[in-house]
Amino acid sequence: MTTTYAYAATDAQAKLAPFEFQRRALREHDVQMEVLFCGVCHSDLHTARNEWKNTIYPVVPGHEIVGRVTAVGAGVTQFKTGQLVGVGCMVDSCRTCPSCAEGLEQYCENGFVGTYNGNDRETGDLTYGGYSTQLVVDEAFTLRVPENLDPAGVAPLLCAGITTYSPLREWGAGPGKKVGIVGLGGLGHMGVKLARAMGAHVVLFTTSPSKIEDAKRLGAHEVVISKNADEMAAHANSFDFILNTVAAQHDLNPFLNLLRRDGTMTLVGAPEHDHPSPQVFNLIFKRRRLAGSLIGGIAETQEMLDFCGEHGITSDIEMIKMQDINEAYERMLKSDVKYRFVIDIDSMRQ
Repeated sequence: MTTTYAYAATDAQAKLAPFEFQRRALREHDVQMEVLFCGVCHSDLHTARNEWKNTIYPVVPGHEIVGRVTAVGAGVTQFKTGQLVGVGCMVDSCRTCPSCAEGLEQYCENGFVGTYNGNDRETGDLTYGGYSTQLVVDEAFTLRVPENLDPAGVAPLLCAGITTYSPLREWGAGPGKKVGIVGLGGLGHMGVKLARAMGAHVVLFTTSPSKIEDAKRLGAHEVVISKNADEMAAHANSFDFILNTVAAQHDLNPFLNLLRRDGTMTLVGAPEHDHPSPQVFNLIFKRRRLAGSLIGGIAETQEMLDFCGEHGITSDIEMIKMQDINEAYERMLKSDVKYRFVIDIDSMRQ
């Protein structure tokens, strides 16, 4: 058992505050790591404040984790002490259902085990996430981090990176394809970088003219102000794929109009309230598709990390101390970050 220092919320109204607990003793296939960096995801805030009505307290958020291996169980074959590793949104799944058998653990038919606010499959104990100094995870849910990348900038790849990479891959973003990214936040900025690296023609949609320059810096070939009807009309029936990262409730129809025949728009933003239902004729007359996507399986997440290693891609981050997390949450609500907060976990060890 390892004494672990963390920050936790004890109820929906409580600010995150120091919390101490014991990580489990190593099982045969476990990897123990010293957490170095943890990204701050909007899901962390939703969970800490019980906005999805499923939080078990106390909750230690954090599922964008980079650390260094400090010990391994007797049966571990893939990792060794000193190695740089990552952990994303899942720490286990049933491993036997059809989805797990296909390497799609995120769609586990018996429910994957969340890195936090989940229940250990063996003991039923509550899982605690990466806002903590130590982590113990099964090697099957541990990822290799490319050594050539800035480890702090890698942390958000474990959620924001894979959330955008998986649908871009699934729907064939690449050379000769016109790909739209809706929104330039924590998810959207990764979508732009990844789609550009895959070779697609990338168009960023934003409501904010102030984001045009940054979108182009990140890799967008074009930027469209989505409130401008003329700019939108100029792109009618032309997109192969649109990745919609916006979580705020909004009308999907203007974007569906931009898809060519057989085009797909995939939603990855998780709105508090559902979007208004799109017009069915918009879909019928061009055989368009409206889809959804959730993170990625372990193999695909490793593929994404390797891809980012090859292309030198990391998230644009602002580093914070653990003690500043409550202020960071308030700033995140105002979209006052470019584009992802990352906690320097060493700030808890000083």
